[in-house]
Amino acid sequence: MKKVTAGRDALGEFAPKFAELNDDVLFGEVWSRETQLSTRDRCMITVTALMSKGILDQSLKYHILNAKNNGITAEEMAEILTHAAFYAGWPNAWAAFRMAKEVYADDNE
Repeated sequence: MKKVTAGRDALGEFAPKFAELNDDVLFGEVWSRETQLSTRDRCMITVTALMSKGILDQSLKYHILNAKNNGITAEEMAEILTHAAFYAGWPNAWAAFRMAKEVYADDNE
């Protein structure tokens, strides 16, 4: 996984410790742990968790793109969101589908 600098880019001067934890711990140590979960699995879990919590902003879109970049196809993403809709809420699913449709749009061209 490539080194993440989003925290430092957005908050480095304002909240340097938070930026460090975001980049080095969350996206460094947690996402790269060698356990029973692949990065692809972590992507599915993260998208589902964000949708379930109603976090339907750019962070969800980022993680849908991350899922795509880690091998989750448009068809698989549609199935993940459809399944999660019954647990996370129909309106959350609609919002997530709109983002996923944007992320996967260039696959149809």
